[in-house]
Amino acid sequence: MVRRIDVTGTDGVRLAAWEFADSPKGRGEAEYAPGVLLLHGLMGRGSHWASTARWLAERHRAVALDQRGHGRSDKPAEGPFTREAYVSDAEAAIQQLGLAPVTLIGHSMGALTAWQLAAKRPDLVQALIICDMRASALGAASQREWEDWFRTWPLPFATLGDVRQWFGEDDPWLERPNPSRGEFFAEVMAEQADGWHPVFSRRQMLTSRETWVYDAHWEELAQVRCPTLVVRGLDGELGRAEAQEMVRVLPRGEYGEVADAGHLVHYDQPEGWRTAIEPFLDGVLTP
Repeated sequence: MVRRIDVTGTDGVRLAAWEFADSPKGRGEAEYAPGVLLLHGLMGRGSHWASTARWLAERHRAVALDQRGHGRSDKPAEGPFTREAYVSDAEAAIQQLGLAPVTLIGHSMGALTAWQLAAKRPDLVQALIICDMRASALGAASQREWEDWFRTWPLPFATLGDVRQWFGEDDPWLERPNPSRGEFFAEVMAEQADGWHPVFSRRQMLTSRETWVYDAHWEELAQVRCPTLVVRGLDGELGRAEAQEMVRVLPRGEYGEVADAGHLVHYDQPEGWRTAIEPFLDGVLTP
């Protein structure tokens, strides 16, 4: 069972939040369950958290947010797509949905938003899970690589099968076939008159990315006071040494990893992801 709730973000941007429940419940019971807010990464959407949210909903109030420029949320032509806007949107969602004290679970860019919010508003956040996001600066070369990669997309795709084929097998960024990656991108495509296009603007994605890619984020990480689990896929973008340094910098950090997972950890290996995070959640959340 999933229901949509509209949230008003900063600058009046309309955001789509998706609340998951394992079965129909009275509103009172759901509202008193511990709140969990799930934040997707760049190009993602709230539905990418569906498998995680469904088992969380057995004991917790699980909400996934389509962040600005993504999914069913507004995509304002001129933004803003700043770090401050993303963080303020998540803050607004927590307050408007009554989720505090919340546990934040973020993937990639969503993880950065989560720890920046935890540093800014410790009164709202009781625990944090960071999934495959680096604290180090990635630099100008990384941004140029993304610009070049976006230009390789063979848009429009004739069918969703073509989407799955290209992102799961034919994409030059792939080292080996990854069917779950093809499924991930199939979820962020919409059919138009000439074929299938992404539901997001690639220009806006680059704008969003350039607001954090040139900077390191260790200082804000060190300001996070709540229990925090740093999780990486063994074949993901966050290396073991950096992940362990992030744990060391965090006042209450813990480390976890998922075998046979790339950057899309929770999507590649949902069972391994659950095994990695559930003990941490059991320790910090008391229904």
